[in-house]
Amino acid sequence: MPRRRIPADQGRSALVAALAAAGPGGEADRDTVSVAVRYTLEELAAGVPGKAVEVRVPPYGAAQCVAGPRHTRGTPPNVVETDPVTWLLLAAGRLGWAGAVADGRVQASGPRSDLSQYLPVVSVD
Repeated sequence: MPRRRIPADQGRSALVAALAAAGPGGEADRDTVSVAVRYTLEELAAGVPGKAVEVRVPPYGAAQCVAGPRHTRGTPPNVVETDPVTWLLLAAGRLGWAGAVADGRVQASGPRSDLSQYLPVVSVD
C-alpha cells in the first residue's frame, strides 16, 4: 500500500521546526525531521517528475526524480545521497549545491545527478 502524501501545512511546519533546530547546538526530534524530509522529497518528485535520479536521505526516505532514462534493477546510474540536515538545508535554499558537494556533505554520482537547477524545493522564508 503506497504511503499517503504529507499535507503541505504539516510538511512546511515540520520543515520550519527542523531548520530552526538545525542551528548551533540544536537538534530537532526524529519525528519532525522524518516528516520534513519526506515532505521535501515528495515535493521534489512532484516538481521534477521522472525516474532518472534517485535521491536518498537515510534513514528517512528516498525519491526518484528528473526526466531521462529509467532504471529498473539494481543501483541506479544517477544517485544523490546526503544526511537529513544537509538535505533540509538544500531543499529550503539555505545551503548551496556546489558547496555541499565540494564539502562532501552530498555524494552525487552519474551525469544527471546535479540537482542545483531544482533547488530550493520549498520556500520557507
